[in-house]
Amino acid sequence: MTHSDTAPATAAATGTSTAPATATETELRSQPDTWRAALELLPAVADRLPRPGERVLVVGCGTSWFMAMAYAALREAAGQGVTDAVTATEVSPAREYDRVLALSRSGTTTEIIDLLRTTPTPSVLITAVGEGPAAEHADGEVVLDFADETSVVQTRFATTALVLLRASLGEDLAAAVADAESVLSREPEAALVEDEQLTFLGTGWTKGLADEAALKMREATQSWTEAYFAMEYRHGPISIAEPGRAVVVLGAAPEGLEAQVTAIGATWVASELDPLAQLVAVHLASVRRAQRRGLDPDSPRHLTRAVHLES
Repeated sequence: MTHSDTAPATAAATGTSTAPATATETELRSQPDTWRAALELLPAVADRLPRPGERVLVVGCGTSWFMAMAYAALREAAGQGVTDAVTATEVSPAREYDRVLALSRSGTTTEIIDLLRTTPTPSVLITAVGEGPAAEHADGEVVLDFADETSVVQTRFATTALVLLRASLGEDLAAAVADAESVLSREPEAALVEDEQLTFLGTGWTKGLADEAALKMREATQSWTEAYFAMEYRHGPISIAEPGRAVVVLGAAPEGLEAQVTAIGATWVASELDPLAQLVAVHLASVRRAQRRGLDPDSPRHLTRAVHLES
């Protein structure tokens, strides 16, 4: 089966659209507004962000790492310089950089603090909470306090940070904002809510978004999700495809892959929307899927809003 998120799913298909809004849903629905706020902020903070030609290391943990991956791929594709994205505990001492860019919603993540404290490289922190423990060790700070969240499962801070970074590369994000408003005006694809298993695919910068989409569904709904580069999916992972399971493509798909997936009987979900807006659709679907399973998306199992490890 093939679906496109340009067509609305009915409330009956998703089953829980009339439930009271959770804190997670309230926050994820504000993303078009927080994106606009980031675009307005950019001129005031642009001089703190990586400059063309610099060798840049972008670090984060969890969701922030996946946003770092997306930005790194976009920056290199834009010809602005070598850009590596690494989870904060796995930075190679063999590589040298001109700038470290760290992403941390809370500004209190242990691994980010440790890295910023020990690196001699000029650094900047993007966070939702200013003047926190991580900021103490950074040379600069960009505060997106309008995108802060009470939710454990991250949505608007991550995408807002990526909007800021995409705009810093010269992208026009007006269409992305409009696309996000479009997906939030309707209920998500039924397959994202109902299918047994979800595999998310991306190419280039959208692989980070695919990883993040899979993480969101795991966190909020305890679902079996996977994420791959789109071409790599054909090299083995396609073996799990079957009716009642969905393949969700963020961005462009390799030619011929849809036909292979649908021939197997799995559900194909794709659209022409900006990939970041497609991620917003997954955010909403994760809330609906959690509600369908009797779970509270505001209280995901085993998780806390920020990760603090003992020294």
